[in-house]
Order: sequence, then structure tokens, then C-alpha cells
Amino acid sequence: MKRTSPLPKAKSQSIWAATVKMPVCRRLSQDLETDVCIVGAGIAGLTTAYLLTKAGKRVVVLDDGPLASGMTQVTTAHLSNAIDARFKRIESLHGAEGARLTAQSHAAAIDRIEDTAAELEIDCDFRRVDGYLFLAPGDDEKMLEEELAAARRAGCEVDLLPRAPLDSFDTGPCLAFHNQARVHIYKYLAGVSRAIKEQGGKIFTNTHVDSVTGGESAEVKAGQFTVRAKQIVVATNTPINDRFALHTKQAPYMTYVIGARVPRDAVTDALFWDTEDFYHYVRLQPLESPESDFGYDLLIAGGEDHKSGQADDADERHERLVAWTRERFPIEDVEFTWGGQYMETIDGLAFIGRNPLDDDNVYVVTGDCGQGITHGTIGGMLLADMILGRENPWEKLYDPSRKTVKAAGTFAKENLNVAGQYVDWLTPGEVTSADEIQPGCSAIMRRGLSKVAVSRDGNGKLTELSAVCPHLQCIVQWNNAEKTWDCPCHGSRFHADGQVINGPANRNLEPIEANSESAAASN
Repeated sequence: MKRTSPLPKAKSQSIWAATVKMPVCRRLSQDLETDVCIVGAGIAGLTTAYLLTKAGKRVVVLDDGPLASGMTQVTTAHLSNAIDARFKRIESLHGAEGARLTAQSHAAAIDRIEDTAAELEIDCDFRRVDGYLFLAPGDDEKMLEEELAAARRAGCEVDLLPRAPLDSFDTGPCLAFHNQARVHIYKYLAGVSRAIKEQGGKIFTNTHVDSVTGGESAEVKAGQFTVRAKQIVVATNTPINDRFALHTKQAPYMTYVIGARVPRDAVTDALFWDTEDFYHYVRLQPLESPESDFGYDLLIAGGEDHKSGQADDADERHERLVAWTRERFPIEDVEFTWGGQYMETIDGLAFIGRNPLDDDNVYVVTGDCGQGITHGTIGGMLLADMILGRENPWEKLYDPSRKTVKAAGTFAKENLNVAGQYVDWLTPGEVTSADEIQPGCSAIMRRGLSKVAVSRDGNGKLTELSAVCPHLQCIVQWNNAEKTWDCPCHGSRFHADGQVINGPANRNLEPIEANSESAAASN
């Protein structure tokens, strides 16, 4: 059980949280009535709140952590209308018009971020750049030619070039997607959250939502307090208000990121990604630190993805990512390492709109497909229009109830993968005794018919939890990079102490002591 980091100098956190402090908000402390209650204060929730308060709606935002502390804080903030699933596939699944609307909506999301930053005078390092898609070793140039044709049919500004504008390595032929962008997401959302408050919106953090109920008496319960609303938006990365409807149509994946110093002007300020499956992605971020005085910026590179909860080799993945990046870019010290989870839908596009099998006044936004910032911004724009009664041409495309028949194979494959995870109920533990677990380490242990998630902190304190995810009873697995228990079925994640940090589960892992007391009481 390897439990040491190969990058001791790197900070195990994202650059956004390390460089900018978000505004502090208080907990919910009373019952409230409002027009719209939004659960989740990431890019999707805050964009929705900003647009609705701007339109005069009363809005309450609730989040169980600090602002933007979920998956938004681990984004790399590539802003692109070059869809990750690629336009050839989007066109095959959604038709030519669907591909056109996909490109249009992501381009509009970039415009919205740019316009909002300008309107609110937010200095958030927003910059328009080009994006370059280049071939992975062994891939055929025909792939680029087919994608070029599909992207142009979708309305993208794109050209085929003999190579990307890099001196450090020859990419070979590549597609240049023009008018893309990058942004410092924490600087941007700090400004947006301040504007929400100035426009009369209320934001409450460190407030865990226990339940969401739609209908005529729509309400959100958070502990002893209730928020009654005419409309409810669940923007929690993956919905916490249903058990099946959307979770069978999307799958959780982990991705890994490094931030390394590069000499200023040594790398073109642009977006770069390759055709590998899973692909690598790279961009620059200006530094504001003593290092910047010596002429450095930060190169952000990501990749090495895998299904959540189905691998625990993050150290090796970060090492491979460093090696891949060093071969192609003039990086120096690695300053940051982090990982994040994204939800990959079966047809390459997010689910945004009315929640299936729910009342018409409950909305969801989920399925970021690796493009969380643009998909989240699209979510805010689309849901604001729906709540305000305005027509939006993207509504059908992103409808959570849509049935993409041509994606049936992907649907079957992902759900067979989920079914296979229940075999973990029958396997032996990783250790036979808690005495085998060293300080700073964690493992799954079998105790009779039960599986126990056992961790020992740096001071030697032992924590024992039920290893059963409260969503649909999969057995969680340890994520050494993030120090979390991750569910391999639908992506629920928990701190080492069992506290839930990501849905669809909305309850903590049960302490073994609580289970034992409950069992004793029932005998």
C-alpha cells in the first residue's frame, strides 16, 4: 500500500484556492421564503443566481461548504466551444442542428463570462486565446480532417495547421480553434458572488441541505431550517434529490492536474489538448507571487483519467503527467498537484432543465463532461431563461429527460460497469487488522459480513466507518491523492471522517460505533 507522494514540494491543492480567498458567508440561521432557492454555490449555482437577481428575482443560495468549494475549485478553467466529445460524435448523436447548438451555447457561455467580468469590473485574468488540438502518437491525420469538417459544419472558427505555435516540441498537424479563452475562476466567482449580494440575493455556506421537495409547497430543508420557494435549482455537480433518474445516464471520472513553473513567454498563451483517450490538456495561468518578479508563469497540465473509485495509483498518474508535460514543455518546479471529478454523460452533453420524475418547479444542472465552466455557465443562462419564462433554443438539446437512442451502447457499458462494482461485497479486505494500517494510511477491512473503511491520521488516531455508500450501497474505495473515500458506482465522495462532500449521496458514512450501538439496541 503505497501512501507517499512523489512530489513533496508541490502543494496538494488547486491554484485557485491557493491564490484567492473567496468571500466568507454565514450559515443559514432562520426559515426563509424566496422566489428561487439554489442548492450549490459553484459556477452553475452562482451564475444562475447572478442572472436571476439581476432580473429582479429574490434568490437564496445554499452550499454545504465555502463558496465554490466543490468541483468548481478543481477546474483548470479551459473555456472552449470545441466540445470534449468532439463534433464528429456530437453530430452523430444529436444531428447537425444539435452540433450547431452545442457550439453556439459553449461560445455564448464564454461571451457571458467575458461580458459579466466587464460589467462588474472583475480583474480575473480573462483572456481570449486560441485552442490547439493535436494528434497523440499513432493517431491518423484523417481524424483531424474529419473533425475539421464536423466543427465547421457546427459553426466553429477552426483551421487545420501544420503545427501548433510551440518551440518546445513539434505537435505535427493540428486544428486551431479560434476565439477560445481562459480565466481565473476564483477571481471571477468572487466578483459574481459580491454582485449577487448587492442585487439582493442571499448566500449561505456551510449549510447542508437534507431534502428538496417540489410542487405547490416547494421547500428545501437544511437542518432545523426551511427555505420555501416558488422554484428550486439543484446545482450540486450531480443531483442529490433523486436516486436513479440521471445517475444511470452519467458516470464519474477522476482527472489529475499539475501546475508547474515555466519561464515567462516560453510557452504560447493558448489552450492545448491531444487526441489521446483519455486526452491531455494544457494552458497557461499568469502568476501573482514573488516568482512572477523573476519572470515565471504557471503551466497547468491535466489528464491520466480513470473511473472514480476504480484506481488508487494517483502518485503514479501524477508522475506520468509530469513526465508527459516535461517532454513537451519547458517546465521547472511543480508547484501544485490536484485532482478533480467530472461527470461524463452517455451522449457528451450536460443535463440542464426540469428534473425528470419531479415537479415542474425543480431544475437540475449536471453532467459537465469535463467542460464544467462552460457547461455550468450554460446551465445558469438556460435555467434563468426557463424560470423567467423566456424561450431558449438550447432547452431541448440539454433536456435531462432526453433519450439519445444512438448512445444506448454507452449506456449499457457504463451500467454494466456499475453492476460489476457490487462484487466488492464478496471480496476480502485489503488488510485483515487495523494494526496493519500505518499513520496517514487507509484501507478497506472485512469484519464478518460487513466492509469497514478504516483510516489512521498522522497522529495515529483510528477512524472506522461503514464502507457502504448510502446512495445505492456500493463499497467505497480510498483515494490517496484527495484523501477521500470515493464510490466507484456513481461518484459519491466522503472525507476521511465520513463527511459527505459530493453527491449523489447526501448522508455521511456511518461510524462503526453508531452501527454497533444501533445493533445492540435492537437485540
